[in-house]
Amino acid sequence: MHSRKRVGWRMVVTRTTLQALVVLACALLASPLAAAAQQPAKVPRIGVLYPGAARTLIPRMEGFRQGLRELGYVEGQNMAVETRSADGRPERFPELAADLVQLHVNVIVPIGDLATRIVQQATTTIPIVALTDDLVGAGLVASLARPGGNTTGVSIFSPELNAKRLELLKETLPKVSRVGVLWDSATGRSQLEAMEVAARALALQLQVLEVRSPEDLDSAFQAAKRERAGALNVLASPLLSSYNKTIIGLAAKSRLPAIYQWRESAEVGGLMSYGPTLLEMYRRTALLVGKILKGAKPADLPVEQPTRFELVINLKTARALGLTIPRFVLSLADEVIQ
Repeated sequence: MHSRKRVGWRMVVTRTTLQALVVLACALLASPLAAAAQQPAKVPRIGVLYPGAARTLIPRMEGFRQGLRELGYVEGQNMAVETRSADGRPERFPELAADLVQLHVNVIVPIGDLATRIVQQATTTIPIVALTDDLVGAGLVASLARPGGNTTGVSIFSPELNAKRLELLKETLPKVSRVGVLWDSATGRSQLEAMEVAARALALQLQVLEVRSPEDLDSAFQAAKRERAGALNVLASPLLSSYNKTIIGLAAKSRLPAIYQWRESAEVGGLMSYGPTLLEMYRRTALLVGKILKGAKPADLPVEQPTRFELVINLKTARALGLTIPRFVLSLADEVIQ
């Protein structure tokens, strides 16, 4: 009897031990899963490379965030944005682009043709969604329908729109014969070439005022005044756009009627603007970014272009310049600022 009790006791202990081992093993297997569940999910990061001053990017990013929100992405909750601003110094692009690549962001959004080219040189694998003046004309993508590679984006139609702005200046100022062209040389020559064709058709002479940095703006306006330019067309450029108020102030000081790309310029004192809506362009760029975050490939996303353009005229500025805007031009305006 005694021996049977000992055997029975050993069998009980063995079963208990096995049960304990099973429980312990399950706990050990479950603990990494529980720890992983407690870890915060890694949110996607979007890198933005902007040519101008950081302060001028802030209002534009509202349109960008709006587009992301439409696809369910909210900054600080399920995505993050890393912005890098060159502050008007294009020579900083390689360093800033390399920084974004080293951060292993999920998508890079360069603003402007030159910024896009530099980012393309920095990475062939990270998706690029560019907001540029002329993606195809600058040779940044193969075509609008099939961009190819790791780049797609929004192309603003800038060469064609600048030709239209020249026409509007001629309609507004029928006697003008010489027009200054404020040109950021970092944007390439496609806008200038379209302007030259339009100028010949309108019997206008162009005076190209090249700008490479903010310090060139004063000398550009002095040259326009010296050569008796009768009006000014401010070509599309993230750099020029970021120094919008300075340019508008210099145009007023020089008493030079000027036309701009974005309605924001007319709203803060520019004479006229003609082009797409700035915030809408940033919103549409963000929609493409959202599609890529959801798994789409840049090569499969056609380049987008604006479909609506606004003419805004500031009559207060016209009066300050001693100008009378023709009724025909006023009839074309989407908005007249009194």
